[in-house]
Parts: sequence; structure tokens; C-alpha cells
Amino acid sequence: MRRATFGVVLPFLFTLLLLGAGRPARAEVVRLEIAGRASFAEGHSFGRSGPYERLTGRLIVEVDPDHSANARVHDLKLAPRNQRGRVECWTDFFLLKPVDPQRGNRRLLYDVHNRGNKLALWTFNGARNNDPATLADAGNGFLMRQGYSILWCGWDGDVVEDGTQRLTIGLPIAREDGRTVTGPAHVEICTQEKVYSRPFFWSPWGTADAYPSASLDNATATLTKRPRRSEPGVEIPRRDWAFGRWEDGKLIPDPKHLYVKEGFEPGWLYDLVYTAQDPRVAGLGLAALRDCVSFFRYAARDSQGTANPLAGSVEHAYMFGISQSGRLIHHFLYEGLNCDEAGRTVFEGMLAHVAGAGKGMFNYRFRMATLFGTQHEGNLSGSEFFPFSPASQVDPFSGRRGDTLARARAAGCVPKVLFTQSSTEYWNRAASLLHTDPEGKRDIALPSNVRVYLVAGSQHLGAGPNTPGMCQQPRNTLDDRPPILRALLVALDQWVSGEKEPPASRYPRIADGTLVDLDAFGASFPRIPGIQLPESCYQPACLDFGPRFHTEGIADTIGPRVVGHYRALVPAVDDDGNERAGIRLPDVAVPLGTYTGWNLRAAAYGAPGALGLEGMYLPFAATDDQRQKAGDPRPSVRRRYPTRETYLGKMTEVALALQREGFLLAEDVTALLTTASQRRLWSDE
Repeated sequence: MRRATFGVVLPFLFTLLLLGAGRPARAEVVRLEIAGRASFAEGHSFGRSGPYERLTGRLIVEVDPDHSANARVHDLKLAPRNQRGRVECWTDFFLLKPVDPQRGNRRLLYDVHNRGNKLALWTFNGARNNDPATLADAGNGFLMRQGYSILWCGWDGDVVEDGTQRLTIGLPIAREDGRTVTGPAHVEICTQEKVYSRPFFWSPWGTADAYPSASLDNATATLTKRPRRSEPGVEIPRRDWAFGRWEDGKLIPDPKHLYVKEGFEPGWLYDLVYTAQDPRVAGLGLAALRDCVSFFRYAARDSQGTANPLAGSVEHAYMFGISQSGRLIHHFLYEGLNCDEAGRTVFEGMLAHVAGAGKGMFNYRFRMATLFGTQHEGNLSGSEFFPFSPASQVDPFSGRRGDTLARARAAGCVPKVLFTQSSTEYWNRAASLLHTDPEGKRDIALPSNVRVYLVAGSQHLGAGPNTPGMCQQPRNTLDDRPPILRALLVALDQWVSGEKEPPASRYPRIADGTLVDLDAFGASFPRIPGIQLPESCYQPACLDFGPRFHTEGIADTIGPRVVGHYRALVPAVDDDGNERAGIRLPDVAVPLGTYTGWNLRAAAYGAPGALGLEGMYLPFAATDDQRQKAGDPRPSVRRRYPTRETYLGKMTEVALALQREGFLLAEDVTALLTTASQRRLWSDE
């Protein structure tokens, strides 16, 4: 009897499988629209990977608003549905891949765009272009030589295409029973120069598409200004400001711009609270990201029969992001989105660079993905919120226990994660909260799938020009980002592939005295003439946006109530002012100057003494005579290294040790030592 039943059921199941073979699995891309397919880098062959090609186009995504995998996408059930009861969106995509995918390394690297900008080729290959096509755009070819397929797609509904090839996404607008949704919104504007109008969310990295004011009449809106967040706000009379932009001496009404009659005072914080309308379903961008990668990783074709150009060639997928994009990675994990609707793991590995302890406003009504907090600006943005760490923490204000991997763990889709930080993140992005309790009293143990690294003495933006910019002192020149991240991408791949563990975490700790408060830092930093020390570092506020904020993504309290502040700490320094803990690159371990992740804002730009995202490089005097004349307490270059050979010997020793430990690749050791050999610091040269 059982055998007869089995004989009937088996063909029936086989028929069902055949019927489903041409359909996309749940939550995969339903339509792949390839607009362009062309040779990349003039057909250059990248070693074993061979030549590459580039594909551009658009992906149409459907998600099930009732599926548990999408339960954390706020406002999803207020989005319009298609005939299948799904919510749709579209996203740009850009794919670089070996012409023959089987010649690659069977790895997909997803680069989380930053405000629409591609960063992976800039970071790993040393070439930056939002529309990479030529051999020059391949830079040193690192990712291609490694064999990666590299994917970008839109996820951020704030991004507007402005002719610079930014990646965009089309997200639906939430509506309640067909009616326009309105609600309170907050904008903070701080300028570096006197201007009379500004878009709500202007940025040198791209102006974000703000939520418009529901009315051009400012009768129900308020505008205040203050020199710093700790000062009381002064309300600006409504007759002295408007929703509009100032162009050619005329005020043009605009629901996404703020005009101030007397002009914005540089460095001051202007707070606009207004009624916004038409919220995008912002969190759908994160689900679309998930489903785009899931499609390229798992699907054979879309629902129309268009073949997946990576079908059968992806064994592992990794997620990479810098700054905002790194925070997106952490938030993506926090929301439990690393499982698609079919229950499959999307990313096995993640590399989040300079994210601090932040996540973001990526899944909240009338909040903006571009928002982030620092010591002076964005204190009310909400980008830092409990829990901060993938390790268990207790919130001192609510008593809740939590960690940022809880949802991923419950879903069974926990990746291996590397967090890399510059010194700036400890000063201005509260990075210490990633590995301490929220009160800054003790270190906490990280889970086995997580590593955290500080690159000692580095700044948020990577190596910069040794000129002041808008800072008091020359900026940091330490070239940390490419060599460290190249090595750690290799380490991440080896970890996921089961070949070997990555280097142990390397970051400052309370227990050994390398993570300290501001007083201890100030007492140990050398008294270098002309150098003013910071009076504070970023201490994230515990913000109360109302009872629905973290459960439904809706802020009822704007601006938010400040409940208290979490306690962030900073790295301790040696007698030269260089940080003691972390990955000490040869230029820091064998220094010719002091590298910091902090630099104070110059008075000419307003808010003097405030911290930005840049650090300093303060070279040592070459000789003892020069040091004594300058009153510099730090020993001179020639006192430290009597000969060029002495200096290069020490540099070589440190570089080779970092290579053995997994923090540098051989090609970068060679490049670093070549640069060092070209320095002319001794009298006989």
C-alpha cells in the first residue's frame, strides 16, 4: 500500500517542480532589464580571471508584505500592491564580471553605494569613477585579479540622479486608505559659509531628496538657531524665514528648501520642525538590496525567462560598505534582513568600514538615510541607538538587554563580520560603544563571528592633503584604507571559505588602559606648540521619538526628547601622540610625525573647536636644533633614526610583521617600503 502511494505521489511532486522551475523563488527579482552590455577595460585580461564585462540596467523587485521576512520593513503594508498582492519597486544595477564567470573566484562582492556613489573600485583598486568602463577605471586591477564579480544596486530613496551616474531606486509612497500621509519632520542645517538658502539635506557627497513641506505657509512650522546643541535655541520669527530658495536675488517658493532672511550664520545649528508629506517606504530599499543579491546568487532566470548572467557561478556573497554604507550593513543585520523570503542566507561575509557604532535612519518614516550624528552636528539624528554592539549589552536608561545580531541569529542567517574603524570614529562616531558597555565602564566580549579593528592614527576619509581645509591644522596623510582593506577582504574570504581564521580583533580596551576618557587623553598628549586639544568627543544621546519609533518607524516626538547620553571613550596615545592600540601601520609604528583622527574646526568656518571627520598630521622636527627652536617635546627624526638605513630597517621589520599577521599583502608591503625609501630626511642626501 505504501509503495503504491509513493508511486503516485512522486510523479506528482516532480510535475510541481517542473511547473515551478521557470518561476522566480519568493522575493527574487521578477524582471531583469539589461540596458547595456559591453566589454570592460578595453578587453584587458586580468590574469586567471580573464577579461571582464559590464552590465547595466534595471531590476524589478516584488516583495510579499505579509511574509515574516519583511515584517521589519516599516510602512510596507501602506504601499500599493499589484495584482498578485505584492509590493513593487525598481532599482538601477551595475555589474562587473568575468566574461567567463567560471574563470572568476565564484565570489560576489556587493558594494553598498554611498549616496549613490560606487566605492569598491576606489577602495581596493585605487580608481574612482561612477561609470567605470576603461582600463584606467580598473586601477591596479586588484578585485579583477582576485576574480570577484562586483555588483551595485540602488537602495537609498534619498538619492537623486544628477548627471554623475548615481545609483537610484524607485520606492513607493505610503498612503493610508488612499489618503496622503503627513507627519512631523525635523531638519538640522549647519553651513560653513554665509548663505541665504539651503536644500533641507545638502551634502558635498550629493543633495538628498527631502520630504516636502505639506504647505508653503510656515504658520505651523518653527525655526530655531543655536551656536551648539547644549545652548538653548532662539526662535526665528516666521516673517524672517520661508520655505524657498534664494536665486539671483529672488525668493522662489520651494517645499524642500529653507530660506533665512539674515542668512545662515556659519557653524550655527538651525532646527526646522515642519509637517512633511508623502513618505517613501524607505525600508523597502533594504529588502530590495537583499533580493537583488539573492537573485544574482541563486536564480537561473527571471519570470520572463531572461537568464541571470551569474547563474551557477556564485558560491559566496560578501557585503562591503564605507561610512554611511558601513552603517547600512550594521542596520541591515539589526533588522534581520540577511535571510530572503525563501529562508536562504544572502551574505556569508560582511566588511563594514568606518561605521563607528552607528546604524541609521534607513527604515523610519520621514527620516533620511543621509543623517548621522557627530560631536557638533546631527546630535538629534538618531543614527546611534541601542543596541550598539553585536555583543550583548544592557541599556542603562531602559534596562533592556540586546545586541544587533539578535534577529539574524533567530533567523539562522548570521554572517561573519569585520568592522574596521579609523581613529576618527572613536572621536566623532562613538566607535567604542561597539565593544564596551553603554556606560563606558567595561569591555564586553565580542561573538566568535565578529572582528573589530582600529587602524591607529587614521582618519575617516582616508589619506588626505596635508593642508588645513576648514580645520585648524594640516590634515592627515596616512594612506590606510587600500592596504588594510585589501588584506582584510582576503582574510574574510579565507574565513568564510573555511581556510583559516582572520587576524584577532585589534582595538583599544579599558582593561589594559588603551581606551580612556578625555581627561586621561589630555594628560598624555604631548604639549605641541599651537595645538589645541578637543574639549569633548561625540557622546550619543538616548533619544525618545515616541512609543512607535522603533516598532513602527513613526516619530511622534519631534525634535526628540533627550533622555541622557551614552559614554564613548577614545584611544590612549604614547609620548608622540600616536595611538598605542590597534593596527599600527609602519608610518605610525616607525613615525616621522603624529597622526590623529581628530582636527578642530577653524574659526573662519564657524563653530571653532568642533570636530569634523578629518584628522591631523604633525611632522617631527628633522634635527634637534629645529626641535628646540620650535619648543616641540617630541624627539627629532635624526635623534630617532640616525641613518636612513636605520629607518628603513625598522619600517621593514614592522611591515613584514603585519604581513605575517594578515594585515598587509605582499604587494602592499613592497609599495609601502618603496615609498619609505624615497623619503629624504638625512643630511647626506
